[in-house]
Amino acid sequence: MFTGIIEAVGTLAALQPKGEDISVRVKSGKLDLSDVKLGDSIATNGVCLTVVELTGDGYVADLSLETLQRSSFVYYQAGQKVNLERALTPDTRLGGHLVSGHVDGVGEIVSVKPLGRAKEYWIKAPDELAKYIAEKGSITVDGISLTVNAIDGARFKLTIVPHTSGETTVDEWQAGVKVNLEVDVIARYLERLLLGDKAAQSSQSNITMEMLAQNGFLR
Repeated sequence: MFTGIIEAVGTLAALQPKGEDISVRVKSGKLDLSDVKLGDSIATNGVCLTVVELTGDGYVADLSLETLQRSSFVYYQAGQKVNLERALTPDTRLGGHLVSGHVDGVGEIVSVKPLGRAKEYWIKAPDELAKYIAEKGSITVDGISLTVNAIDGARFKLTIVPHTSGETTVDEWQAGVKVNLEVDVIARYLERLLLGDKAAQSSQSNITMEMLAQNGFLR
């Protein structure tokens, strides 16, 4: 688990295909790796990766076909800047929100607009994720814990202050850039709980408006 509070910005030094999977070598910048061991997890642009090799200036991790299909790593090349966060410990301050590092889908930056010293970003999420995104709720974008300030269908707005921009890759976000999205895990569990006994059935159906109304979520 992670908090979505970025510890350092690293660089993808190399991406090496291995069949349908890839191996990535990350230069970890100022990230403290002194307590990191083989098998530990590091969120890399929001993707929970397992360290398989420590290189002195960073680490190596493998990405499965599932991760490539779910994340924006398929668009990356050597030189790509990535947000880094080590897995949380019991004494970690939870300054963001609970983040699993399991990307739900890829969003796209729609627009960027200055707003005082901050910047306003509109992001288009995949339609199937729209129901999990709530105004003033939390969402993880490229590993960063952020607050949703407005919603318009599957689009949502973020207002990002200079400190966050300076400590992350946010300044590289421009219209058209693809970003990793992870919705609040509580929303995922809530959906599953509302299915009740139907959760054991093999079905592609999702929560319906009728089911939400029956359980008191709609008036």
